[in-house]
Amino acid sequence: MAATGKPSSLATWNDGAAKSQILDFVARVTEQGGSDFVPPAERIATFDNDGTLWCEQPLFVQAFFLIDRVKELAAKDPTLKERQPFKALLELDLKTLMGFGKQAILELAFATHSGMSEEEFEPIARNWLAVARHPSFGRLFKECTYRPQCELLNFLRLKGFKTYIVTGGGIDFVRACSEEIYDIPREQVIGSSQKLGFEVNENRGEVMKLAELNSFDDREVKPQNIALQIGW
Repeated sequence: MAATGKPSSLATWNDGAAKSQILDFVARVTEQGGSDFVPPAERIATFDNDGTLWCEQPLFVQAFFLIDRVKELAAKDPTLKERQPFKALLELDLKTLMGFGKQAILELAFATHSGMSEEEFEPIARNWLAVARHPSFGRLFKECTYRPQCELLNFLRLKGFKTYIVTGGGIDFVRACSEEIYDIPREQVIGSSQKLGFEVNENRGEVMKLAELNSFDDREVKPQNIALQIGW
């Protein structure tokens, strides 16, 4: 469920250590004159996306987007159906797919996006997210979010925090839906990215996607990209 318009309390959180620690931390850093006070301009909260804000089982959402992209390519080139990793994608062979690893799947996703501009990609992602449904739940993928985490996003924003998504997923894919789902504007999304090129076509400049990984935003790379893009 989307964060937009939801209550700014932690109503669905169980009373316990996690909730108490969050409330205590926020109270300390927002208490004017307190020893732990943090000015509003410095209040930054970063959230993972897959498995934290929305569902990542049986695969992370962008993998399903990739499957549908590969189906489109396979319709033009049927030989893809017998080549790995395309074969595993089309057959939803989860064991084989997991063996490739998330980075390899993202690299493949970026390859299927290459040759198009940034402007061309976003409506493709938005249109897919408007209709694509989770294979088990039958709900739109963008509705498969965790209510407690959405409540936490709103609670922190009420307390003066700027909330960011820092994800291993593709940055442009998440930017296509972050504001609609979480009230997080596109410029507050950090994620894995592919290399870009600049072309001038018919006197119009365009930023084009290249078939090459730029940054896999996972593990130790996340704090590096936070420092690079947020400055904290």
